[in-house]
Amino acid sequence: MATISKGLFGSSLARKYWMAASGLFLCTFLVGHLLGNLQLFVTGEEGRQAFNAYGLFMTTFPLVKILSYVTYLAVLLHTVDGLMLARQNRAARPIKYAYEKQSANASWASRKMALLGTLTLFFIVIHMRSFWYEMHFGYVPTYKVDGVEYKDLWTITVTAFENWWYTAFYVVALLGLAFHLSHGVQSAFQTLGVNHPRYTPIIKKAMGAFAWAVPAGFIAVAVFLFVVQPGQSI
Repeated sequence: MATISKGLFGSSLARKYWMAASGLFLCTFLVGHLLGNLQLFVTGEEGRQAFNAYGLFMTTFPLVKILSYVTYLAVLLHTVDGLMLARQNRAARPIKYAYEKQSANASWASRKMALLGTLTLFFIVIHMRSFWYEMHFGYVPTYKVDGVEYKDLWTITVTAFENWWYTAFYVVALLGLAFHLSHGVQSAFQTLGVNHPRYTPIIKKAMGAFAWAVPAGFIAVAVFLFVVQPGQSI
């Protein structure tokens, strides 16, 4: 393990490259996940069937299953890399005064990346326990349509967001993710050398919009389920 760690994270520059690459990959996962969740805006039996068909596809299609394992690895890599970078940065700034002076030229999100990342990781663990674990290892009601058996993940999801405390936790976590992305995505492009006098400002604005638009989409789905869908579970 020590040899692997040294090979992957042998220098601060290598860690930053891994952080940028894994972060951008996870951004593509977020987009795909959001597109799937948008089906939750469809109510009733039609929405139930559409979302459960999406769930079946995501858990049985070979290429998607391979990508899911890559995603798990990317989350693990991003987490370990982030912890190592945070520890390195803290060691490089042993004097509290020098650390506090960062506020003069750094955004709040950039100074709280470790905290925001920890909140996001905690959310991922809870979220996967509530849905991913139940989907694969827990009890999920099933039904058949034209001979095809579906797990009723739609009902589990709708029921979860009927709880105000889970919806509130979800919204807070997604806001934390938005702040995390607002600095992380732009930093990733900078780390990978995407720097052009003409296009860099455009990229920064586009990535800033992305950082808030994607979490806002997830939040919109959660609020919709809490406000509109109660009592719709079948």
